[in-house]
Amino acid sequence: MHFSKRTDWELELNEFAGAIDAAKYSGVELLDLTLSNPTACGFEYDAVDLLAPLSEPAAMQYAAEPLGAIPAREAVRRYYQDVNGDVALENLCLTTSTSEAYSFLFRLLCDVGDEVLIARPSYPLFDFIARLDDVRLREYPLLYDPNGAGWSIDLHALEAEVSAKTRAIVVVHPNNPTGNFVSEVERAAVVRICADRGIALIVDEVFLDYALLGEAWRSFATGDMPALCFVLSGISKVCGLPQMKSSWIAACGPETQAREAMQRLEVIADTFLSMNAPIQQAMPQWLSNRGQIQDQIRERMETNLDLLEERLNGSSAEMLAIQGGWTSVLRVPRDIDGKKFAFAALERGVVVQPGEFYGLPNGRIVLSLLTPTAVWSKGLAQLPLD
Repeated sequence: MHFSKRTDWELELNEFAGAIDAAKYSGVELLDLTLSNPTACGFEYDAVDLLAPLSEPAAMQYAAEPLGAIPAREAVRRYYQDVNGDVALENLCLTTSTSEAYSFLFRLLCDVGDEVLIARPSYPLFDFIARLDDVRLREYPLLYDPNGAGWSIDLHALEAEVSAKTRAIVVVHPNNPTGNFVSEVERAAVVRICADRGIALIVDEVFLDYALLGEAWRSFATGDMPALCFVLSGISKVCGLPQMKSSWIAACGPETQAREAMQRLEVIADTFLSMNAPIQQAMPQWLSNRGQIQDQIRERMETNLDLLEERLNGSSAEMLAIQGGWTSVLRVPRDIDGKKFAFAALERGVVVQPGEFYGLPNGRIVLSLLTPTAVWSKGLAQLPLD
């Protein structure tokens, strides 16, 4: 049987995933410090209130609206107005996930073999989406300054990576897993590169609402935008509801370019019609009540960060600078007793993510700040950091 080369992946478990499965099979009770599904992290959801709009009679009426139902898009528009953005209704397209949104945009912007620039380190899902859409990924580096400046985009390297085949630059604001927001200086530089070269900017803002220290960062959907820009987000992170499958693309930039982009996106969306009526019916209520879960998540993040700083004090590890998002990167010993740190931690019953999964160097691990605090505290205590 012939299968597409697009799906010619290595499907065997990697060594670390296999070790976790083996530990679970042997009956070891693991303390998982990588939990990032908010519905599995002990937050309080009002199930009655959340599920009520799904039973609205209006959801029984089918209307094929490729860009999404107007009330749902209006709710998204109000979300941006809350952060001083102003996205026109006709420049919003609903999708079932940000992964689908990326795929729509890759198909909109790229021919076979065209290139999209992404940051390194970053979330590894991009590789799968790009391969399925016959797009090549090229990487630009994020630099880390341990003397207080934290993470930043290597703007010179980014501009050097732009080629005749580059169709878009992706920035994640804040980045996953490093947690750095795009500064105003970086924003201006990246927008200039895109505008000057005639390429699109794709900005993933799923963690925008989770800045630390109460500092608000500007959405790319606010202010003047001289380049064609697509801002992505969704209720998976905004409302802590990954199971409800609803995201969006907000287009901004030069009016003529944005209008043509939305006309083409409408055809792509109409081809799949992936959004379902009950979810769209519920989106206005979910988005308006998002503060209920966001407050809990922020409190968990702050509590877990305090415990992490306390645990790291005087240890052989350090936490790298973080500005927002749900993850924390630690610099740790490269190995313990001849074993890589993540494997040594697993032997003590603690699950962490090796930084290599994200393109980080050896000697880095990634933890989820959503981890229930009782598990977090116990797991940190058992990490081999002393």
